[in-house]
Amino acid sequence: IQEKPRVLALNGGSSSIKFALYQFGDPPERGLHGKVDRIGLRGTTFVFNDPVRNQQDSRGIGDFDHRSAATFLFDWLDKKIGLTSITAVGHRVVNGGANYHEPHRVTREMLDELRRISGYTPEHLPSEIGLIDMIGERAPGLSQVACFDTAFHRSMPRVARLLPIPRRLTEKGVGGYGFHGLSLAFLMEGRTRVAGIRAAQGRVILSHLGNGASLAAVHGGKSIDTSMGFTPTAGVPMGTRSGDLDPGLAAYLARTENMGGPQFHDMVNHASGLLGMSEASADVRDLLAL
Repeated sequence: IQEKPRVLALNGGSSSIKFALYQFGDPPERGLHGKVDRIGLRGTTFVFNDPVRNQQDSRGIGDFDHRSAATFLFDWLDKKIGLTSITAVGHRVVNGGANYHEPHRVTREMLDELRRISGYTPEHLPSEIGLIDMIGERAPGLSQVACFDTAFHRSMPRVARLLPIPRRLTEKGVGGYGFHGLSLAFLMEGRTRVAGIRAAQGRVILSHLGNGASLAAVHGGKSIDTSMGFTPTAGVPMGTRSGDLDPGLAAYLARTENMGGPQFHDMVNHASGLLGMSEASADVRDLLAL
């Protein structure tokens, strides 16, 4: 008999799905955890650590896209612990748009809104919605909660959120949202714990470094600016994302390479950054080995 309810936390990133089981408590106790890594790259891997049973494993599982990686993970979890043993699921969701900021129970209305704005972050939202849908299909009635990466940056002043584009587009929701908010909030909690509240309330530069990367300026414990903007493609160069580029490049490549909008989008999201510059890999581990 299970003594305490368990919550499954899921973080569906651009190249990985991280998971962890937490038992209710103060503080919550992390148990089984791991990740499916290198999604969309050659050599997708699966890693897990089960401290209760003292089991660990790391192995290659093929070349998976997001859907096949999610299917693999949920099949494995169902066999390992049984999805029915989970009380609730918490999801990291990249963008809640203008309407969703605080953690919110997944509803049909919320999913409809996320699908409506999925064009804001087409590299992330569709796969995250797919995770929510897949759990809904496999464990109907299981409570799911979405926590939004953009929430941390809601405190940014208007000057940081405003893009220098025609106002009619701003009024349609095109502006600076900022991302990696859950990671940055965790960093701020850690800074408060290690350095004290006075240091955390000062002027702080935070960096989230991974396949996606961003910087954020924090003052008084609140975000005041960030390198990412309307989409997670903006800012510093990343694994496969270009970061900021001269906007005239799109028109130049259209003239000289016959590159249309979809091809340009694919290039700056999937073929640029470390992968584009090295022409070898988006993974720093591979590049260091070379």
